[in-house]
Amino acid sequence: MVGYAMNASHTVPDIPAHRVVNRNGVLTGKHHFGHPEEMQQLLEAEGLKIIQDQIQDFKTYFWDPNELEARL
Repeated sequence: MVGYAMNASHTVPDIPAHRVVNRNGVLTGKHHFGHPEEMQQLLEAEGLKIIQDQIQDFKTYFWDPNELEARL
């Protein structure tokens, strides 16, 4: 569902739609960007390493909202 919401907003600069990947760190939404490599380029500009459309060391970057909730 997040992907559908982000699809409508990926051209808005303030919304980091390029950060929405599937649960395994695969760039499944890259076809929604203007250029096929744009999503990967944006992520790499943030320091992530991508190989074959998958974020390497994904556990390091994964945001788990349940962890935040547990701390509150």
